[in-house]
Amino acid sequence: MTKRPDSAGLFFRQDYFGDPAGWTALVRLLQDIFGIDIGPLQQLGGPDPTSMPFGWFDAEGGLAANISAFALPFVLNGRLVHAAGLQSGAVRPAWRGRGLYRDLTVKALDWCERQGFEAIILYTDKPSLYEAYGFRAIAQHRYEGAAPAPSPFAGPARLLAPTDADDLSLLQSLLERRSPVSTSLAVTANAAMFLINTQLDPDVRVSFLEDQAAAIAWKTDAAGRFSLLDIVAAEMPTLAEILGGLDIASAAVDVFFRPDKLDWTGAAQPLESGTVLMLRGLGDDVPHFPAMLSPMADF
Repeated sequence: MTKRPDSAGLFFRQDYFGDPAGWTALVRLLQDIFGIDIGPLQQLGGPDPTSMPFGWFDAEGGLAANISAFALPFVLNGRLVHAAGLQSGAVRPAWRGRGLYRDLTVKALDWCERQGFEAIILYTDKPSLYEAYGFRAIAQHRYEGAAPAPSPFAGPARLLAPTDADDLSLLQSLLERRSPVSTSLAVTANAAMFLINTQLDPDVRVSFLEDQAAAIAWKTDAAGRFSLLDIVAAEMPTLAEILGGLDIASAAVDVFFRPDKLDWTGAAQPLESGTVLMLRGLGDDVPHFPAMLSPMADF
């Protein structure tokens, strides 16, 4: 029997993203614990509509502990996996050590099982915390190499601002019909995560290639090295077309997913990151080739 949490002074709620007070409580919790502000998500279409949050609230409506589950279908080795993701796991310091997070994790996993998800994924900087629930780490690899010669372009890419109503509408339309960026490991639907990540990382740029009907999430560093983070399109442009459309002549490129659809070959390198991608379910399945989920799917 699962040990009951010490929840004195708290009450349990789930499915509270439709309640403005409940959503605000989560925004404050994540700001206080992680220093991130997901509040702008409300102006970007709102939380993922499949989200199911689980939380312990105090008498004043503050959120002491939270974890959220949501549908996150992804491709693994060419197969579509009916999967869920877990995110926004946090406990305020004053309420730690009482079993609250363990209780919420069990509730979220039970909910995922009842929904019929065949796998669950999450990111964490504390992988040992989830191993007891059957999660295992999945190695993540980016790809690096010489940039191809840019293809000639008919017109320059247009930088998108997701906070602009027209640009947001365009991005949402592209996200609804996006194809996975890789056959090895890639999400197939992640609109809310993609959009909020454009706000959380000020270095991320999103450009629209009209000829390819593709939104490109990318960065460059101080030395001009190009990093390709994600592509939102029904059909993938090649890396040469992307560089041509962006009018970038970088000598070297980093691609943060397996580039099997880009007509370009780079060398796989282990990803240096403070977070670990973990998977529950699917037996011992892992990507057949070095791969990672796009950073725009990081949650």
